[in-house]
Amino acid sequence: MSATTETPLLSLRCVSKRYPAVIANDSIDLDVNRQSIHAVLGENGAGKSTLMKLVYGLVQADGGQIIWDGQPVHMRNPAAARRFGIGMVFQHFSLFETLSVVQNIALTVPGNRSVLASRIQDIGERYQLTVNPHATVHSLSVGERQRVEIIRCLLQDLKLLILDEPTSVLPPQHISSLFDALRKLRDDGVAILFISHKLEEIRELCDAATVLRAGKVSGRVDPRAVSTKELATLMIGQAVPEVSARRTIVQGDRPVLELDSLSLPSKDPFGTSLRDMSLQVGPGEIVGIAGVSGNGQLELSRLISGEHVDQRLAEDAIRIHGQAVTHQGVVERRALGMAFVPEERLGRGAVPSLSLAKNSLLTAFNENLVRGGLIKQRATNAYTESCIQDFDVRCGGPGAVASSLSGGNLQKYIMGRELMLSPSLLFVAQPTWGVDIGAATAIRQRLLDLRDSGVGILIISEEIEELFAITDRIHVINSGQLSPSLTTSDVTPNDVGEYMINTLRNSPHIGKNGDHGAEHA
Repeated sequence: MSATTETPLLSLRCVSKRYPAVIANDSIDLDVNRQSIHAVLGENGAGKSTLMKLVYGLVQADGGQIIWDGQPVHMRNPAAARRFGIGMVFQHFSLFETLSVVQNIALTVPGNRSVLASRIQDIGERYQLTVNPHATVHSLSVGERQRVEIIRCLLQDLKLLILDEPTSVLPPQHISSLFDALRKLRDDGVAILFISHKLEEIRELCDAATVLRAGKVSGRVDPRAVSTKELATLMIGQAVPEVSARRTIVQGDRPVLELDSLSLPSKDPFGTSLRDMSLQVGPGEIVGIAGVSGNGQLELSRLISGEHVDQRLAEDAIRIHGQAVTHQGVVERRALGMAFVPEERLGRGAVPSLSLAKNSLLTAFNENLVRGGLIKQRATNAYTESCIQDFDVRCGGPGAVASSLSGGNLQKYIMGRELMLSPSLLFVAQPTWGVDIGAATAIRQRLLDLRDSGVGILIISEEIEELFAITDRIHVINSGQLSPSLTTSDVTPNDVGEYMINTLRNSPHIGKNGDHGAEHA
């Protein structure tokens, strides 16, 4: 039978995938039409990523059938999927760290490398996903790596593009241009599977949506015909609780974290040099750093966390509770009450091959879990189980291997592990990246509750909506520089977006807190 415009490009019939501890997909039916943008929604652990991996040939179904262009097929591996014209951008990226951007792309996209480099630059500029084609992947931030994945797919002869959280690296002004590009791809005949936790984006962009809950299809809707609240309720099975109202800030006398004229030229030719960075985080406030990925967030994050100690910095460039820590490492900074959640979950936040219990020991070893150099296994398991229960981590228990968790559930575990340490200073990068709306709301409420208890919190996030929901002040990072301190309640997302995409303006402040911003930024 020849395919017609009425025949779906991709159909799944009763597709199932089982793992020892969970049924990831349970008799899934899904139709993706040509010239459509089809959303797949669901809580973390609902089975979205597994389903996409089945389509892309990364894992094999235990039952059911995949139908492509009207014909049953067997997706043996990603190479077979690519031959059919399927491209995928993963939540956890599939790039070789020691190769350059163009070398990574050349592994799946044929062509002369100099020509490929030029095409990478052209597509990056066209879709505002700029990345240096000759940069080594290990020097790139998480957001920049996602750009590489998107560009690699766009360079292929696509019929179906699978996108997992593609807008998380973009400021508001650039999301509309990406959506325009996706609509053009759709109109040119490319079908798009779009996974996102931003329900407003789905309602704006997508023609159809399939909702998963606990591995099963719980609904199929036209997202344009339902409200965001209705989508969220369908996704999680209940109304989403709202984050509590903001309260008046009462700050202490001494900041919990200070950066004082921090400047550091990058040794990496593709890295970002930091220039004259100053900020303060007081007890009982949340300060956010917004910015397009690749503007110095990674370099700044490693300096604040203590992962990178650089003797070129002035001794008092970084202070915690008034104590200079610039030349001290992670352990010394944690001893002063700092907790840290990195943006990269697997590798920096957790060891993929270790159990959650063993990952707890990475930062909670002082929580009565080790005695005389020996691990107290029962206490470690109980500590981890408490984290799992308190933060609703969907997994097989303390013995579950970190790499077996969905991205959102691993994020909830890492956040929980750090918050259980009762820090006086919490530094978080991308706190809800890839986390569903219910879990994101819960994490944001936890951060607000922590702030209300007197903890100082610094957040680096590319989610402007998130920063406006929970921060008291915002700085914008651009080309290794920080903007003045902006009082969140006095500015708009467009104001912040202007700082993100333009050269830093010379105005000393915006909003009521201008004097504070001028003094410390």
